[in-house]
Amino acid sequence: MSAVLTEPSAGPVVTREQVQRAPKVLLHDHLDGGLRPATIVELAAEIGHELPAPDAESLGAWFTTMADSGSLVQYLETFDHTVAVMQNAAALTRVARECVEDLAADGVVYAEVRYAPEQHVATGLTLDEVVAAVQQGFEEGMAATGITVRQLLTAMRHQARSREIAELSIAWRDRGVAGFDIAGAEAGYPPTRHLDAFEYLQRENSHFTIHAGEAFGLPSIWEAIQWCGADRLGHGVRIIDDITVADTGEVQLGRLAAYVRDMRIPLEMCPASNVQTGAATSIAEHPIGLLTRLRFRVTVNTDNRLMSGTSMTSEFTALADAFGYTVRDLEWFTVNAMKSAFIPFDERLALIADVIKPAYAALREE
Repeated sequence: MSAVLTEPSAGPVVTREQVQRAPKVLLHDHLDGGLRPATIVELAAEIGHELPAPDAESLGAWFTTMADSGSLVQYLETFDHTVAVMQNAAALTRVARECVEDLAADGVVYAEVRYAPEQHVATGLTLDEVVAAVQQGFEEGMAATGITVRQLLTAMRHQARSREIAELSIAWRDRGVAGFDIAGAEAGYPPTRHLDAFEYLQRENSHFTIHAGEAFGLPSIWEAIQWCGADRLGHGVRIIDDITVADTGEVQLGRLAAYVRDMRIPLEMCPASNVQTGAATSIAEHPIGLLTRLRFRVTVNTDNRLMSGTSMTSEFTALADAFGYTVRDLEWFTVNAMKSAFIPFDERLALIADVIKPAYAALREE
């Protein structure tokens, strides 16, 4: 089907300072990808874990260098060190609390932060104790900052614990867990391997997102939606493979792309991360530009703040530099994300009406 491109919003390009002050909503952020380097150094010293760099500054540089290498193997190697220092309750609580503090300092007003509980049981914690420790940290952070943060529990797609993690998410859903996710290598590990978990969640009237369409293409997105029933797509950047732009500028959507757009299925886009992993060649050439003009339900996210050396302010500022986005465009992305959150409708509406809309109205009047 042919599609019409919308024109970019008129007005001055938003500045970094305006982005910093704007309320932001984050749906795709990994807890083990967002630690403070100084915290890693301290926690590693407590447990005798050897790090590739001795101090916080050089360690932070090591993480971004490894993640920028263009090698997925080296990118994933960075998580060995963050996960290693997140194996006891006190460490998990601290990391979770600092996560909330860092997001609040960046102007985030609502966030869903994901991690895989099964990766934090190496020293004897139960899955339930892992979730409890993270929730304690989130509660402490929320009390100190006033923002709202919820957990998403992730199952690893190359393991066989997805049903167990799905049941854990249901056990905690009224105590801080908003939904479920699967992550890990897409190629060779299709989401349909975990159908029993997704069918269970659907029977429980629960929410879930699926990492799909990042390293792997349209089949991954199609399975996530049409077989598994995903509410949102983690990344979803490869939906661009089902969109054709002719030399004349005419745009044609394939059946899958049209379905994703028509059904308003949210895309959890992570521009900086996509450039690092090769899913996009640059921010300026990232599919988010075209998908935004086609009015897909696009949201902007950080993925791994430590590895990508990023923040919501950095992501939005880079997009504004590349595509000329205005305050109005930022508001559109932010409302998209809030509409797509896994908290109850009334709570989403209240944040949009009472926090997001008034702040953006003030920014537009400057």
